Amino acid sequence: MNLLKQHKPTESELEILQILWNEQTASVRTVHEALSKTKDSGYTTTLKLMQIMFEKGLVTRDDSNKTHVYKPAVTREKTQKLFLNKMINTLFAGSSANLVLQALGGHTASDAELEKIEQLINQLKKAK
Repeated sequence: MNLLKQHKPTESELEILQILWNEQTASVRTVHEALSKTKDSGYTTTLKLMQIMFEKGLVTRDDSNKTHVYKPAVTREKTQKLFLNKMINTLFAGSSANLVLQALGGHTASDAELEKIEQLINQLKKAK
């Protein structure tokens, strides 16, 4: 069963997942301190969000010690794919090309990014 499809993360939950993806494991305090650098949020709010995320299956929790340690239960890649597919279907009428054109038109890509894009295009062409 794919819990991510059942329980798509909210914006606040995505912020927490970003921290967990970077840290791999973290306590509520660690997550709260990282969130506090960019937004004003109370510790109990972070705790409640992480408890909800645990109930939704977005994170796992090791409660064998006094300090609970959380880990992401969903990967960054699967989450990105879920949101990207929804965005392509709803905002770009199912056209991934329109998404890419919009992204490149409104963003200055670095030489390294353009190289990666070229490699991907070449791989896609060869796969046909």
